[in-house]
Amino acid sequence: MRLNYKRTFFVGLAFMSICCFWQLYDNIIPLMLKNTFGLGETVTGVLMALDNVLALFLLPIFGSLSDKVNTPLGKRTPFIIGGTFVAVLSMTFIPIANKAASMVLFLVFLGIVLVAMGAYRSPAVALMPDLTPKPLRSKANSIINLMGAIGGVYTLVMIKLLVTEDTDYKEIFLSVSAIMVVAVILLLLTIKEKKLNSSIDLETGIESNVEKPKPDQLIASTVEDEKMPKDVKRSFILLLASIFLWFTAYNAITTAYSRYVEQIWHLKPGGFADSLLVATIAAILSYIPIGIIASVVGRKKTIIAGIIMVTLSYFCGALFTEYSFWVNVVFAFTGIGWAAINVNSYPMVVEMCKGSDIGKYTGLYYTFSMSAQILTPIISGALLEYVSYRTLFPYALIFSIASLCTMLFVMHGDSRPTKKNDVLENFDTPD
Repeated sequence: MRLNYKRTFFVGLAFMSICCFWQLYDNIIPLMLKNTFGLGETVTGVLMALDNVLALFLLPIFGSLSDKVNTPLGKRTPFIIGGTFVAVLSMTFIPIANKAASMVLFLVFLGIVLVAMGAYRSPAVALMPDLTPKPLRSKANSIINLMGAIGGVYTLVMIKLLVTEDTDYKEIFLSVSAIMVVAVILLLLTIKEKKLNSSIDLETGIESNVEKPKPDQLIASTVEDEKMPKDVKRSFILLLASIFLWFTAYNAITTAYSRYVEQIWHLKPGGFADSLLVATIAAILSYIPIGIIASVVGRKKTIIAGIIMVTLSYFCGALFTEYSFWVNVVFAFTGIGWAAINVNSYPMVVEMCKGSDIGKYTGLYYTFSMSAQILTPIISGALLEYVSYRTLFPYALIFSIASLCTMLFVMHGDSRPTKKNDVLENFDTPD
């Protein structure tokens, strides 16, 4: 059984477009709220958390809805096309509202964009397992993550080139909109979802014209396996706690960093992109080596090493009084550490949920990660506003250390795959 790399690449275009937008959102929207509308850090943190609040409701709703629809384009593709169209159209008006300093228009169009992005995120993520045999899904997911990272790099490069002190942000929004449109057009031209979905046997990977069993014919065989043993459940809860804690730390940095560098290091607008770009590229380059390392020492140890790396990077970040070359070095380690965490944490969740509804536990994974991303911009934003900007890195440091403490007690979900012929197969997770 071999993964269809070409098809997986094109499926990953949807996730790439999503990551392009979120990189823009996390870095530019806070600057608009602060510089144009003069909002304090706490209010900015609340507004920056709204996307995650919406996601908690929208992702399961539209994910479930896309399971049930049946169109000539398939189940997921209509949501991807519709969501991208509405998001791109609405994005065009955000820099216009910002230039006019109209808070009402700004919030209206931003809200429409966030709803549109939430409407197609779950269907876009679900498209990969729909078209990928079970034993190859983690391998495919590593490619999807690489595509997402490439999308993030694209946006950071555009920020570096297009964001200046007197910018009205129109060019950066248009550049991200353009890549989102191109990505979805390529997806539509290359991925015939309905045809592929009806021809791929997700158990064996064999493609044929034989109709697959309907999902309701398979439900009865898995119901008895759904209950999780107590010791596994304990590890699962601790893993979810770890996920919440490391996202609390990391998202505080990513949400506030563009403002932090202006206030503490006195960088010009867009100057923050260099270090974030270094972190993202370091993550991209480390994905495959991390998979190889995890296959030797195990996922848990790899995650712990990643937590230690990001924790040390937060500690070093707190020590810098001005921007220098060493900031980029530290952020490179941040990217590698974060990649080590991300590559292995979701497969650990899946490993503990064998025989159960993987979609249900995937939802729990996102519930905890997004709950952290709801709370942390508000809490860290209040500290930035009412205490000091210098609380940012110590705040992240504390929660990162806490995630290390909980992760040490996770005793299940780790596996050491047998040696594979293809290095990307080290990302595989048995179902």
